[in-house]
Amino acid sequence: MQQKLRKAFKQQLLYKKIKMEKAGKEKFKVTPWEVSGKVDYNRLIKEFGTERISENMLKGIEKLAGDLHFLLRRKIFFSHRDLNWLFKEYEKGNKFFLYTGRGPSGKTHIGHLVPWILTKWFQDKFNCNLYFQFTDDEKFLFNPELSLKDTKKLAYENALDVIAIGFDAKRTKFIMDTENIKKLYPLALKVAKKLTFSTVKAVFGFTNETNVGSIFFTTIQSAPCFFEDKPCLIPLAIDQDAHFRITRDIAPKLGLRKPALVHSIFLPGLTGSAKMSSSIPGDALFTTDTPKQVEKKVKKYAFSGGQPTVAEHRKKGGNPDIDISYQWLKILFEPDDKKLQKIYNDYKSGKLLTSELKEILIEKVKAFLKKHQVAREKAKKQLDKFILKD
Repeated sequence: MQQKLRKAFKQQLLYKKIKMEKAGKEKFKVTPWEVSGKVDYNRLIKEFGTERISENMLKGIEKLAGDLHFLLRRKIFFSHRDLNWLFKEYEKGNKFFLYTGRGPSGKTHIGHLVPWILTKWFQDKFNCNLYFQFTDDEKFLFNPELSLKDTKKLAYENALDVIAIGFDAKRTKFIMDTENIKKLYPLALKVAKKLTFSTVKAVFGFTNETNVGSIFFTTIQSAPCFFEDKPCLIPLAIDQDAHFRITRDIAPKLGLRKPALVHSIFLPGLTGSAKMSSSIPGDALFTTDTPKQVEKKVKKYAFSGGQPTVAEHRKKGGNPDIDISYQWLKILFEPDDKKLQKIYNDYKSGKLLTSELKEILIEKVKAFLKKHQVAREKAKKQLDKFILKD
């Protein structure tokens, strides 16, 4: 069985470096710890073995929810595992719970918010409990520059941003791995007993030099999938799929349900990186940035799809499909489809200049962060209500 499983992982090239070796295709890499290059999401669906979210599926979700979040409508969440099954169970009266999380390695940036926003929508529409995991242990194990004290402090700082999204404290519990290990460990052990080193090696590319904590970690991340005796839905970015592919393979061996997953694309960085990165200068906007910082970063770093000169832009128009300001409006900051389409058309025709497009984004981001930062400050007094008590 293990040999068959290893073969399947190798055949699908799951979660290793995805290299575009064919002519005309750019190399890229997607792992739980690194994303680089121009990501081909169609290729990811094929390589990871996921399913594209269909129009019929979206219609079904809209029928059950009463409306459809623009993150789904615009295919920002584009891929899934067992989403059809989950909502068929829901129609039978079998409710589900939610699980997502954050690896606290630094300040929260705008890109981190994408899965959280859809998670809140699911919670509101389907009256779900949510378990939000802060993997302070993971970031300690995988980042040699961070101490446990660092990751724990960052986890509590990041938690303020999660609360600011607006989750219901009565239905939301935060899991701090190093503090809630009593709750996590028995379930992690059950997963660990069915998981071999050869499988982890095949999935993540670990070597004999990998520390044993890193090898064991995916079992800790699997544990919250089984906190309740009902189906589990995990909204997440596609790079984190690897951990839960393992979980889904092991769940039936434990007599447990496989978690369902819904995957988002990445919010690109200001400089045009595939996934916003705090380590690239000027690439990230943080939830604590001031209006002046927002304006400076967008004007200086936001990659443009415009022409070299105003005259040329008026004549030829811009390319909104590669322009970061437009991409950010589409992914997160302009929920109105009609307004977004007008921006697209005006920029493409040359009527709207790059500087004007950047100003639209700047005002949207400022308004969003002003509201978010007020909620974040209030969250300091609410934090204890969210922490899971063993």
